[in-house]
Amino acid sequence: MIHDTPVQTPTRPLASLRSQRWFAAAGMRAFAHRQRMQQMGLRREDVMGKPIVAIVNTWSDFSPCHAHLRERAEAVKKGVLMAGGTPFELPALSLGEVMVKPTTMLYRNLLAMEVEELLRSHPVDGVVLLAGCDKTTPGTVMGALSMGLPTLFCSAGPMLNDRHVKAGVTRSIGAGTHTRMFWDEHQAGRINDAEWVQLEAKMTRSPGTCNTMGTASTMTALVEALGLALPGSTSIPAMDAAHVRMATGCGERIVQMVLADLTPARLLTRGSFLNAAAVHMALGGSTNAVVHLIAMARRAGIELALDDLDDVGRRVPVLANLFPSGDRLMEDFYYAGGLPALMSRLTDRLSLDELTVTGRTLRDNLASAEVLDPEVIRPLDRPVSASALAVLHGNLAPAGAVMKPSAADPRFLRHRGPALVFDSQPEMLAALADADLVCDENTVLVLRNAGPVGAPGMPEWGNLPIPKKLLQRGVRDMVRLSDARMSGTHYGACVLHIAPESAVGGPLALVKTGDLIELDVAARRLHLCVDDNELAARRAAWVAPPRRYERGFTRLYQDHVTQAHEGCDFDFLQGTAATPEPDIY
Repeated sequence: MIHDTPVQTPTRPLASLRSQRWFAAAGMRAFAHRQRMQQMGLRREDVMGKPIVAIVNTWSDFSPCHAHLRERAEAVKKGVLMAGGTPFELPALSLGEVMVKPTTMLYRNLLAMEVEELLRSHPVDGVVLLAGCDKTTPGTVMGALSMGLPTLFCSAGPMLNDRHVKAGVTRSIGAGTHTRMFWDEHQAGRINDAEWVQLEAKMTRSPGTCNTMGTASTMTALVEALGLALPGSTSIPAMDAAHVRMATGCGERIVQMVLADLTPARLLTRGSFLNAAAVHMALGGSTNAVVHLIAMARRAGIELALDDLDDVGRRVPVLANLFPSGDRLMEDFYYAGGLPALMSRLTDRLSLDELTVTGRTLRDNLASAEVLDPEVIRPLDRPVSASALAVLHGNLAPAGAVMKPSAADPRFLRHRGPALVFDSQPEMLAALADADLVCDENTVLVLRNAGPVGAPGMPEWGNLPIPKKLLQRGVRDMVRLSDARMSGTHYGACVLHIAPESAVGGPLALVKTGDLIELDVAARRLHLCVDDNELAARRAAWVAPPRRYERGFTRLYQDHVTQAHEGCDFDFLQGTAATPEPDIY
């Protein structure tokens, strides 16, 4: 579908291009700008009266998911040149999910700020965003939305599938999902040290993002559902030749978008965000998408709340049979028809008249979409699971919490058990490895001080490990609560994003070991079984934990980050208030 000829829209006067403020004037400063471009071997006519396209590239040597983006940037440049534009590549924070500590979420807003200011401070008319690994997608999109130039997202694409063959049995292996699964088996003594080392060397066998329906694949798909990426583009495996062709197509299309002044403000509506929410549910997508989707909506000036997402989650079942909710991988999803095929299953639940980067409506884009494998993309009457998201409320989560029912053991969707509380990740890890820890499968594990302010950065600590002694007994799931996030590749009965977080005085700060906690997913209820008088006494005695950061970006982050239900953006970056264009002297 990405090779269809886009709609040709009216062409704006070249003299009106933003870049011409730098290059078209007769004075000394414009002379110097043109002079310096020619210093790099460009011709005067390359920057005079041509669309200037920024290629924001999140490549780095520390980001294996983006290892191929240098080459893809060249393909985008080729497309820009073919369409009559001039490309300029701008490096941005890479945020490789595995290597950046304490968490990439701490730096998502910094990437958004960087992208916005890169675009504002340079003579560019439109932008192609090269991203894909978890926070790079929302970070680059948030920055581009705030800048408001014509924007086209070019996804890094998922890595290739892997297979694990043991004793004649072949299993599909997904990045992240099976890392946790195999680690639990290793802890339980069912995988020896030699096999563990062998798995390390083969489970991620190519560049590209995680090949499960983790945060990366979820977020790139949601950006496509919003209408900011070419139809079908986000499902293409990173190492497929079609991915190179797609990148070239992005370069061609962005020039046409610049000439048509097709900006995000013309594309994004509440309807397009609810489309993205429906796609999130049908994919069985990462819970992290809740935070990012709300943050992007607020950058676009669109009202979107947790309860809106819960409403969509009740109406749209999981159709994508992908890990961790199903048993297939992203390469299978691509061969089954990719995202357009999935969305074709949902046409009666989508706002089909939303405009997209093709210049066509979503209805037009989906007209030829077809599901090629109904085992990978299920019909509505045979879903993988009834629900991918539940938003919980109660005295433990006044502003809300989220859970992914499709990735949990169903017997824990209604549960009552005693709390076992940890105030830090190191304390928790040490305790859960202790063979004498007092707990059983009915215990509710609680981790606090792991939210946006408390951790800081709201790391992916929410998939609390099963205590080692219970792993050895065969236990593989328990109810777990935190104000943290969880990797989209992970699974379990984990209640996440509890808001307000404990570090700012949320009720999670008042829980004591032994308190009974009730979870009822069907009723959307999370309740601490402690009477109001006792909670009031505990609140009166509560003291906020000291902050460790007195300077630098992390201090800025803690002072200005919003809570999980608000998108964890900086309070001064939300909304659509105009920022003046730079003065040129």
